[in-house]
Amino acid sequence: MSAVNLELVTLTEDRAVITWYTGVESEGEVVYGTHPAHLNRTASEGRDTAHHYVELTDLEPGQTYYYQARSRGSAATPTPLHLVKGNAVGTSLHGFGTHAGPYSFTTPQPPPGRHLLSIALCNDLHLGETTAGLVTGMPLMRGISQRLGLGPYPEIMGRALVEEAHRRGARLLLAAGDISAGGAPRDLSEARRLLDGFGAHGQDYFVVRGNHDRRGRQGLHEEGGDNFLDAFPASDGGSGDGPAYFARDLGGLRVLGLDTYEKRGNGAGSGGLSDEQLAWFRADVRAHKDQPTVVFGHHPLTVRNSPFPVTSGQRLNRRQARAILDAYAAAPGVFLHHAGHTHRNKRTLLPQARHVTLQEVGAVKEYPGGFCLLRIHTGGYALNYYKTSSAPAREWSERSRRVAAGLWPQYALGRSVRDRNSVTPRDLSGITPATERISAAQS
Repeated sequence: MSAVNLELVTLTEDRAVITWYTGVESEGEVVYGTHPAHLNRTASEGRDTAHHYVELTDLEPGQTYYYQARSRGSAATPTPLHLVKGNAVGTSLHGFGTHAGPYSFTTPQPPPGRHLLSIALCNDLHLGETTAGLVTGMPLMRGISQRLGLGPYPEIMGRALVEEAHRRGARLLLAAGDISAGGAPRDLSEARRLLDGFGAHGQDYFVVRGNHDRRGRQGLHEEGGDNFLDAFPASDGGSGDGPAYFARDLGGLRVLGLDTYEKRGNGAGSGGLSDEQLAWFRADVRAHKDQPTVVFGHHPLTVRNSPFPVTSGQRLNRRQARAILDAYAAAPGVFLHHAGHTHRNKRTLLPQARHVTLQEVGAVKEYPGGFCLLRIHTGGYALNYYKTSSAPAREWSERSRRVAAGLWPQYALGRSVRDRNSVTPRDLSGITPATERISAAQS
């Protein structure tokens, strides 16, 4: 038996999530400690599985730990990230060049101040899809399908998302597009049913369009219709809202949702906002330039450090992206722009607006299969990526890592732990704690 695909997925100030795969069911444990020759603590799963998921929960902030993951005496070896010169298992290179470590990570300090609110950031559910990883014009992208007899993987992963987001304490959920595989009414209705398991649309969770959620076409919907808005109608809210873009004030936190495929088309080509939406966005950001603000939309503003060819279809229209960055440069309150579409974890800071974290989040529907938890404190925020942990989700996540002839982890996981886990100091004290907002709504 071999133990492979070791990954340090999540790293916070007091916990770490470590996953690996053994192919056959076996016990799994992580031995760890503060010295590489003295791994005196143990965390185990308590059940046999081939898809191992161990969470360390008794860590101290700012402490360096050394660890080794084991199954039946075999030490797990890391997911290789040689195409991107990455590190899947730690925050240092300790243990590389040896057989299976031990490897090392240093826990961050927590965001300063008291916790106010946690928000699940997710994207690319692709309800209705039957084959993962198909990309036109790329011969490696032959696609991976679900095993016969098992449920549709987008539904498995969507249910796991809702369960895991609740378990991790998310009070809000922002879904950044590609909710469906092609905008079919039945798929969008199923997505609505799944996401309603988290809470009320327009109150507990918010959704924006992706290129796969393109407007209704002849044969699927009446001319001029919009299947996406039938499933996720725009609720009344901020002045100047459009059909599928909006601004909301949530206890001092401003949330802007962008429709980055506000055009006719088959889903290909770069993302695009209408001139009206772009003007609305710039005016709104300018009018609330000092208010703590999160923006989310499907297409990222830029795509950097990809081992695969980057095309114009992977990002927002360049001119519009520059206009958005210019708006951020004059708006110190904006602190996060969440995007999907690339199906990878990537943290980017650009010189035009270094106070804004541009966070691409891996797809819900395939490897690594999860979401990012935004934890807002009075003095800063943390971004932590979590794989969904249900047994069917872990099985599909492992199967779908074979996308792109098995090279998909080199792209999707994130080159470093920091691409999926980071802490940023920032004055966010103007946001109302979630418990106070809920009490006010109930009174």
